[in-house]
Amino acid sequence: MTATIAPRPTAAAEWRALGTTVRLVVTDPALLDSCNLLLARQLAEVDAACSRFRTDSELAALDTTHGRPVRVSPLLSEALGVALRAAEATDGAVDPTVGSAMEAIGYDRDFTLVREDDRPVSLRVRRAPGWRRVTLDRATGTVTVPEGVRLDLGATAKAWAADRAATMLARAAGCGVLVSLGGDTAVAGAPPAGGWQIRVQDITGPVDEAPAQGSYDTVGLRSGGLATSGTGARRWRRGGYDLHHIVDPRTGLPVRSPWRTVSVAAGTCADANAATTAALVKGAGAERWLTRLGLPARLVTHRGTVVTTPGWPAPAVPLEAAA
Repeated sequence: MTATIAPRPTAAAEWRALGTTVRLVVTDPALLDSCNLLLARQLAEVDAACSRFRTDSELAALDTTHGRPVRVSPLLSEALGVALRAAEATDGAVDPTVGSAMEAIGYDRDFTLVREDDRPVSLRVRRAPGWRRVTLDRATGTVTVPEGVRLDLGATAKAWAADRAATMLARAAGCGVLVSLGGDTAVAGAPPAGGWQIRVQDITGPVDEAPAQGSYDTVGLRSGGLATSGTGARRWRRGGYDLHHIVDPRTGLPVRSPWRTVSVAAGTCADANAATTAALVKGAGAERWLTRLGLPARLVTHRGTVVTTPGWPAPAVPLEAAA
């Protein structure tokens, strides 16, 4: 006789924090409320340390240090360390010193307010100062940011926060946990049978509904993280310019990429996110770069053509070209 293993039940909660959608799924429904409370507390701490939109955040306080080394909290130190490692691993394609460039294109507040703003912008090509100018001394807990350099951890902080939260909750609850922040997903603990089934799609929409247009894949994730970056979701128009939130550090302007979206699976959500953002910045040939790194990836062109790298699962559903 062959024993059958009942699938693990799951329970989910969804709300908003850090300017994005938060989704928490646990394999023990009885622990959902307590895990959700712990997650809310942790994300509030991340926001207070890392937000570019809060004048009282630790990150904002670095704007007034005038190039002097200052002591920062272990939380901000960790977040900065992740951002600087991402910059090094991507040859600067992901660079935390793009803060001034983000403000110059109008992304200087929560995105729901950015779209309502009609102030003109002046677009000029200006290379980001460069991540190597930022010094993080983990031994002393200090960071030095040159005067005039503004940091933006948006490319890495949410993915890092998802990793951190999933690991903490899985240890505290002793069950499987999925944390998704704006689609950047980290999992920890024992997964459901068949892994966490995550739909990767080209057009943002409700997680429980198949997209009406655009192609999609379903990925079974057992550990690590999965991230998707794209130029279509956070877009706005200002002063006759069509803008989006992925900035090329080489120009300080929204990147012009052949890819509409890039999805990557990696050992951590932070690594996956750094790779997706870098692929958009690197543009043509990014699929070869991802292949050399051994990262399973799915890249979609503006015409809807799907390109995958070795290790990405074959599509379980027919792919439809985007309208």
